[in-house]
Amino acid sequence: MCGYANRIAYIDLTRSKVRFRKLKERFLREYIGGRGLGARYLYDLLPPKIDPLSPLNVLIYAVGPLTGTGAPGSARGAVITKSPKTMTFDDSHAGGFFPSWLKIAGYDALIIMGRASKLSYIYIDFDGKISIKDATHLKGYGVFKTEEVLREEVGDKQAKIASIGPAGENLVKLSGIIVDKHHIHARGGPGAVMGSKNLKAIVVSADTRNPRFEIKDVDGFKEYNNWYVKEKIFSEEYSWAKNGGTPEIVEWSNEAGVFPTRNFQTGVTDNWSLLAVETLKKYRTSKAACYRCSVACRNLTRIKDDKWGEITIDGPEYETIGMVGGATGITDFKAVVALNSLIDDLGLDTISTGNIIGMIMELYEKRLISKNDLNGIEAKWGDAEAAYELIKMIAYRKGFGDIMAEGAREVAVYIGGDAWKYAVETKGLEYPAYDPRGSWSMALAYATADRGADHLRAWSIAEEAFGELDPFTAEGKAEIVKRLQDLNSVKWCMIWCDFIAINYEEMSRYLNLVTGWDTTPEELAFKGERIWNLIRLFNVREGFRREDDYIPYKIAYEPMPSGPAKGKRVSPEDFEKMLDDYYKLRGWNREGIPTRKKLAQLRLGRVAKKYSYPRYHP
Repeated sequence: MCGYANRIAYIDLTRSKVRFRKLKERFLREYIGGRGLGARYLYDLLPPKIDPLSPLNVLIYAVGPLTGTGAPGSARGAVITKSPKTMTFDDSHAGGFFPSWLKIAGYDALIIMGRASKLSYIYIDFDGKISIKDATHLKGYGVFKTEEVLREEVGDKQAKIASIGPAGENLVKLSGIIVDKHHIHARGGPGAVMGSKNLKAIVVSADTRNPRFEIKDVDGFKEYNNWYVKEKIFSEEYSWAKNGGTPEIVEWSNEAGVFPTRNFQTGVTDNWSLLAVETLKKYRTSKAACYRCSVACRNLTRIKDDKWGEITIDGPEYETIGMVGGATGITDFKAVVALNSLIDDLGLDTISTGNIIGMIMELYEKRLISKNDLNGIEAKWGDAEAAYELIKMIAYRKGFGDIMAEGAREVAVYIGGDAWKYAVETKGLEYPAYDPRGSWSMALAYATADRGADHLRAWSIAEEAFGELDPFTAEGKAEIVKRLQDLNSVKWCMIWCDFIAINYEEMSRYLNLVTGWDTTPEELAFKGERIWNLIRLFNVREGFRREDDYIPYKIAYEPMPSGPAKGKRVSPEDFEKMLDDYYKLRGWNREGIPTRKKLAQLRLGRVAKKYSYPRYHP
């Protein structure tokens, strides 16, 4: 089948065995790849309500039919697993070069099961052969050193690597899987799942001159891709990405009053320009791109400082600036770069890490926690050195870091009293860098996101607070959120970057040129909704209901004190209206469970009844 390597590897770490299976076209037409393919395998392979850190959980790395083709924004892969952070379905996406290398090496997905008896790594060599190797000598290594050692060990300087740092090894639930040093499958704790399997890294060597997949209509693909790049990517619409990338959003968020300042105490900061794109440009050495991507949104940044030393990173991105900078009150750009580098090397999620440090600083300010609890650290707003030490405490589960490593909700439960009012999360996943009090649709998007508070399941703020719609009304928000969730759900099957503002017609054209299929835009829209509902079914069988689709205390009860959203909050009444509207549009009952009628429409009736154990499970 064109567009696919047509091979999946089942890697049983318990038995040190690898099995291969070919993909069936009918199955691929239903689930496409990436998020959709991983969702179906996860649903089928996992028994309900397992411990995500047990050998029964599976870790799936999947690419899509567009991965590695040179279509803009398609150099991406997805990690799919059950989240130890939220106990929900979890898929996390990242770019760089590793996903394309995996596809070029001849794999559409790796399904990793069981637990190795000792710390190990998986190596895929130039012939596509998979072997499981000893990694005990890498124990405790940061991501940067791990990549350096493994490239030398396999004898391939161009090998691409997905690895975990000490945080993943220590089963920190904020840990991710890092590829190419600074691209991370972050949210929901996939790094902890990898660590629980005693798996330090996946290394891929690939011959880019001889990719193990084909494009059906090579000439047609080149012609359409050239047109798309010229007319779309090189248009004014993408100038922000080429100019500054996501740090451009710092100014937009402050103008809209949604920048997460001091643990969401307010949505604006007077010093926003110190963290904005013009400041970044002072330290930027060059622009960069993921594999064969024409957008080139990445910023390679270098600082040289007496306090932090000389550091080069790929970033920082807006979410890191917002959560490591804004949410902690740190406005020193060099400090944010240094903290970003540390977080990446240790293998943590910058969003959740920044959120929790901001929470700790507010709890310290409110005297709900003291320096005695924090190993002598005075967690004051804007103190980058304190944040640096707190990050290490989290990664190594040192002292109170053992509680922070579990998440903001767990910190609140541990402290007790009013601490829960300062935890800004949904389903146990910490909020990212947009305050919904200035964008009510984002409150609904966070609440209904399948893996907890997630800004990319539906980045509705673009049409609302950053666009022309009224951000302070509940009317019409359910339609926006549902539409974007379905669209993104199918985008992440193929897999496209979130920067690519592609529609169903353009996606179907690309898909058909690569595969030779005749998929219509309407069919893609149907598949996006179908996959979103399949994932909801996964969460429902795990026990999730309406009560889990909530917004935190600050957003519901504390009016914004300043800025464009001053005096605004998302009241429980307004939120419940949006949630009712959303469930109705989705065809779910009042508890958020898809109805039999909706399941029949989406041809998911039989799937919903399937809770059997997998054939190949260890």
